[in-house]
Amino acid sequence: SVCSGRGHTDNHEAKKRLGHVTVVVVGGTGDLARKYLWQGFFQLYADQVGKGHTFSFYGGGLSPSEKGTPLLFGILKELACPQELSAERCTLVKDQFLHLSKYHQLKTTEDYEKLSQQIKQQLGQEGMVEAGRFFYLSVPAFAYADIAEKINNTCRPPSDAWLRVVLEKPFGHNLYSAQALDKKLSDQLKEKEMYRIDHYLGKQVVSKILPFRKENKKLLDPIWNKHHIERIEIVLKETLDAKGRIQFYDQYGVIRDVLQNHLTEVMTLLLMNLPANLSNSMEILQNKLNFLASLQHVDNSNAVVGQYQAYNGEVQEELNKTKDYFSLTPTFAGVVINVNNAQYEGIPIFMTSGKALDERVSYARVLFKNNVFCIQDPKNVQCKSKQIIFYLGHGNLQYPAILVSKNLFKPELLNSGDWKEVTEYKDVNVLGLPLCDYYIQSPVTPREAYCELISHVFLGRKDSFISAEGLLASWAFWTPLLEDLSRVFPRVYPGGEANGNLLNFQLQGHQVAFSHEAVVNVINPSTEDNFQVMQGKYRSSEMVSAWAQELVERLASDLLLAAEEAIREEGQFHLALSGGSSPVALLRALALNLYTFPWRNTHIWQVDERCVPHTETGSNFRSIHDLLLQYIHIPYFHIHPMPVHLTQRLCVEEDGGPALYEKEINKHVNGSNFHYVLLGVGQDGHTASLFQDTKLENDEERLVILTESPIKPHQRMSLTFTAINRARRVGVLIMGKSKHELVSQLSRIKGESSKYPITKVQPKTGTLIWYIDYDALLG
Repeated sequence: SVCSGRGHTDNHEAKKRLGHVTVVVVGGTGDLARKYLWQGFFQLYADQVGKGHTFSFYGGGLSPSEKGTPLLFGILKELACPQELSAERCTLVKDQFLHLSKYHQLKTTEDYEKLSQQIKQQLGQEGMVEAGRFFYLSVPAFAYADIAEKINNTCRPPSDAWLRVVLEKPFGHNLYSAQALDKKLSDQLKEKEMYRIDHYLGKQVVSKILPFRKENKKLLDPIWNKHHIERIEIVLKETLDAKGRIQFYDQYGVIRDVLQNHLTEVMTLLLMNLPANLSNSMEILQNKLNFLASLQHVDNSNAVVGQYQAYNGEVQEELNKTKDYFSLTPTFAGVVINVNNAQYEGIPIFMTSGKALDERVSYARVLFKNNVFCIQDPKNVQCKSKQIIFYLGHGNLQYPAILVSKNLFKPELLNSGDWKEVTEYKDVNVLGLPLCDYYIQSPVTPREAYCELISHVFLGRKDSFISAEGLLASWAFWTPLLEDLSRVFPRVYPGGEANGNLLNFQLQGHQVAFSHEAVVNVINPSTEDNFQVMQGKYRSSEMVSAWAQELVERLASDLLLAAEEAIREEGQFHLALSGGSSPVALLRALALNLYTFPWRNTHIWQVDERCVPHTETGSNFRSIHDLLLQYIHIPYFHIHPMPVHLTQRLCVEEDGGPALYEKEINKHVNGSNFHYVLLGVGQDGHTASLFQDTKLENDEERLVILTESPIKPHQRMSLTFTAINRARRVGVLIMGKSKHELVSQLSRIKGESSKYPITKVQPKTGTLIWYIDYDALLG
């Protein structure tokens, strides 16, 4: 669509020095300039002509003038007329615009010096005062630093005129490259001179998210929180593939291309604190930063990735790779994000984008909980979804709009004069509801995002652009996930309608997984490839073995059965968990089953603890908290951390920490017999924090003791063998190739061995089960 006139500029218009403005589009004959930028600058000129400023426009390129000039004027002659101009007026304005435009080769420092001389010469000849210089860098990001240096050294205007330099994304590849780029640029340009553009911030609906929230503050305040919002979805679907752009795309992929910038900006506008003054760029940017700081860490358990089937062939062809080359670059990603603050805690934010999908559409949807239960009239408006949709365009609706379902509230009309209420409805559905079930507002005239943003740069409005701090905060959030996913094979999907339900994904507890299994053709599976769970004997006790994932699922299932049995008999389940690396996968699996496990009747105890504060990452309790406790609904007083930190000291004998824990066990656990104790085994054969030289002879009746570890941190607190061997069930989990030698050694030892403390685990009346994965068992 063509740009058109704009409102709401008065509040943002700084005290501008009227005079001459020089616009330089570096990369002025490239694809972006041809499609969007020159139309935006033509609109800017049409808006400003006769208002006190004069202009000159330069299209800069690497080609010499005789080649670049016809290319530039070929683009300019095709420019469309702004809708507010009559045909006659447009012809006149366009002629003036063409007359003021010129191609200039911009390759060397001398070229930039010549441009600067030309600007000064023109100003001198025509007796004009210089207002400012507007550079738009429509070039690859690797060229930014070099061009910024040339502008700084040769093309700065006088100190009383402004300099504004627009930078196109991508701004770096991860946090470290973004920091390096920021350092190079800030050596040449001031932060106030840089305008990092994200064209999504110029989209009409995106630019109205904050005004909509402000206009409807009284209605939204009571419901804009975790008690009322069920989930948030931020979606950008494309039908196009990456063909022809592989050189760029294969370096970046869908998360860097879309999620880290466009969709993160939309999320931030939806959930940041509302600024008191929407005209205050600094307050808006600060509130954005505060929100980004509240996002919870994401890793590959919070994301799914895919790649359309033809992509790898396109990579091989366009990047000249061999037939055995396989790219791991995702073309589809689904991520679930959580916010770590009281207002939004627990609301999942589904963020997704992909190429070669079934439709082109983009929207942000806030879905509210609907606690109405309809007995017999499901079509009644009160029974339907309650949602607000910021619809950016395309899809069923085709035009940008803000939609509020009628069973939520009637929104205030955006009061800037360039929005209207839609009352004539097409016969289409938008996200589950027919249009007649929504209150709809839409722009009076569609406007192109680049036109809006070019106007904002001219006016010196920074709120529609990315600050250095905001950029680095966004990269700090996304970089750990990108590093995690660099080793993940994306799910291959056919593209378009044929994708079916292959890319649907779901939350399982706090983790994300595809909802449907991908169909994999296994050719001639051999009889040795047994992926089933195997049962047998190990050291005269029961053994369960399987590949790691199946083994952990089986252990989680056995724990559930043990919990249900204990609760039937005694009303509660007492589970003691070891520290170390062994239980990590199990804790993740238990967090996935948070809806089926009887957490409300479960007590969590520790088998052992390192003598560090519970807040530190080395703490076993911190690990249990981060992997499990924060995701489950367990009564606070059912959680029993070992008291390693008393009277501001760590594990001091006189403080009596072991005696305190023993007293707590005796108070809550029937006969001090835990229902289930889960142990791991170190490569040296230790279990819990009971090591080869741990002295236990004089402590036979004690349940808890302080011990010394041969590795840091040396001080530990641990259950004794007395406490462990009283348990109804003891599970020993051993996983990984590195444990194969240990498993082999233990299998040869009969009875106890002082060298291998694990051999002293012999429940008196309970059962011992070894859970050993195939890597540890078979090597």
